[in-house]
Amino acid sequence: MKPIAIFRHSPTENAGYFALFLTQHAIPWQMIHIDLGEAVPEDAGAFSGLVFMGGTMSVNDDLPWIPKALTLIRDAYAKDIPMLGHCLGGQLMSKALGGVVTKNPVKELGWGEVAVADNDTAKQWFGDVGKFDSFHWHGETFSLPPGAVHLLSSAHCANQAFAIGRHLGMQCHVEMTEPMIREWCKVGADELAAHAASPAVQSAEEIQSQIAEKLPLLHQVAGKLYTHWLHGLAR
Repeated sequence: MKPIAIFRHSPTENAGYFALFLTQHAIPWQMIHIDLGEAVPEDAGAFSGLVFMGGTMSVNDDLPWIPKALTLIRDAYAKDIPMLGHCLGGQLMSKALGGVVTKNPVKELGWGEVAVADNDTAKQWFGDVGKFDSFHWHGETFSLPPGAVHLLSSAHCANQAFAIGRHLGMQCHVEMTEPMIREWCKVGADELAAHAASPAVQSAEEIQSQIAEKLPLLHQVAGKLYTHWLHGLAR
């Protein structure tokens, strides 16, 4: 099968658990390092799926690669090549497919509960999971693009995930690993401190103290999502 293209936009926001999941299932994948200046491919048909990771920038920033990424997403959508977006990746998908990305009422940084929507599409993706603690690190939010089905919400962000056909866009981070979490707490220390008063922001100490309890359960949910997404790939 053709490889899955994974787009990295920031050096600290790797594919994490998703890459491990693909390797465990012997699924070929290729990392495209946008943060290192690698070019955005023009033909989505060269890949069996497209996966967009997070990033420190906004999809509304004037960066030369963003219009190219939006064009690639539209190409994949037209060709029905499955896409998966994590945080910035979900925002890119929303904007490319007709949604808008705006400032969220508050920043969400750290662990936080998300609720699964009560609809048939959500059950296809999440099974019998009704809520879970996900990981968050964002200050913006997306609207649902036309034709999308709402999947997840949190107390501080109404749109945490959507599905549109075989494509899944998420605001939250289900791809986290322990090293990623500890690194984000280190490089994001100033951001955590600056927004400590937010009801949706945890301290670095609190975030890291909950890794052992919350990360295995997050990986279970991620496994459900990734397994369902893989079923849509062209073999």
